[in-house]
Amino acid sequence: MATPQIFSSFKYSDSLTVVAISFCTAIVCEAISWLLIYRTNSYKSLRSSIDKAAKKLETMKTESSAKIAKKSKTKKMDRVETSLKESSRDLSLFKFKSGAVVALVLFVVFGLLNSLFEGKVVAKLPFSPVRIVMKMSHRGLQGDDPTDCSMAFLYFLCSISIRTNLQKFLGFSPPRGASSGLFPMPDPKTN
Repeated sequence: MATPQIFSSFKYSDSLTVVAISFCTAIVCEAISWLLIYRTNSYKSLRSSIDKAAKKLETMKTESSAKIAKKSKTKKMDRVETSLKESSRDLSLFKFKSGAVVALVLFVVFGLLNSLFEGKVVAKLPFSPVRIVMKMSHRGLQGDDPTDCSMAFLYFLCSISIRTNLQKFLGFSPPRGASSGLFPMPDPKTN
């Protein structure tokens, strides 16, 4: 199958097609996330509680560093940290349902692109990558040129960078205190 006629006359038509489809996919995925998550009242309340707890914890830490910490302050800080972790976990579980729909969209688009660009070099890397990166960037391509880049690698890089920046631009990035996700790092205080 040939690439769409929009970019066919350009030298980098395959690369631009993959980047454009990745951008469109990111917009569709964020629209799905907005429909299923970001516009709901429960998401908004969870996000505000995370923001409040993160600000409270930050002010408590700055106050405790200025003064000598007391046991009651450390216990209060531990309670705020625990509530922040619980709210972050709840937010991650809440986002999980749209994650399945977004994953399905990404799999369908990846399958479509894979059939369009199977065995085709879509870009040239300006360097010879490390062996493990070369296995990813040269996936499904014939030949020994290490600078050849497959559709899968370009799509992967574009999807990560475009979707993350689009989330920041639209204001959908996770709240500051919600970095723990579903599987938070173990607390060193309990060990």
